[in-house]
Amino acid sequence: MSSSRRTSILKRLQSEMPRGKPLDSHGLASVGVYPELAYRYVRSGWLERLGRGVLMFASDQLQRDRCLAFLAGRVAGFHVGGKSALALHGLRHNVPAREVLSLWGEKSTRIPQWFSSRFPSRYTARSLFAESLPRGFGLQTLPEDPDGPPVSVPERALLEMLSEVGVSQELDEARLIVETARSLRADVLAELLRACRQQKALRLCVSWAEELALPWASVARKAAEPLIGSNRWVSKRKNGKSLILKP
Repeated sequence: MSSSRRTSILKRLQSEMPRGKPLDSHGLASVGVYPELAYRYVRSGWLERLGRGVLMFASDQLQRDRCLAFLAGRVAGFHVGGKSALALHGLRHNVPAREVLSLWGEKSTRIPQWFSSRFPSRYTARSLFAESLPRGFGLQTLPEDPDGPPVSVPERALLEMLSEVGVSQELDEARLIVETARSLRADVLAELLRACRQQKALRLCVSWAEELALPWASVARKAAEPLIGSNRWVSKRKNGKSLILKP
């Protein structure tokens, strides 16, 4: 390839490819940058290699939500969930000095080091809901960021957070966050509860809603009761204490 041709492609690369976001082989190919040329640009300092088939502009500053949207295109069911999603919807107890992102997906995967080194995160591939729940139910981009990553709606995020109690989520903090969730949509929550496969999340949602006299408590009880049964539920927490939940 002539030097003038490489220069023309480089100009197109710089003008058409987004900043703040990783570049993959498909995107690079769309502007004429194939593997051999990408390698040349890495050696000349125009591009920086992040991982296999993933690059970025040299000296670029990756933006968290652009990176999350990039990962969502590569990992099935990838979304921001749990406590992180609740915080994005304004439901939080406190603001940690350095938040650990709660990320979810359908299958086990390893979050790439180029992302986790910049944005501390924890990935969960737990099958919290039955397959009867429509795929993608309760996941949507935020209104202020339509090109951003999928984020759990508050009702789904609440159950995701409760499923992590005793694992990566402190019990007392979770209860304080639930107390702020007074305006959940009862119909959406009910559908999620009917599809929820985890006793801990079901029982914590119902029992705390009733204790805190939340407006949607009776709807939650009606939706979850057929799944809860009549026996108490006991589980060991990470600190060695038992978590005992009544029907």
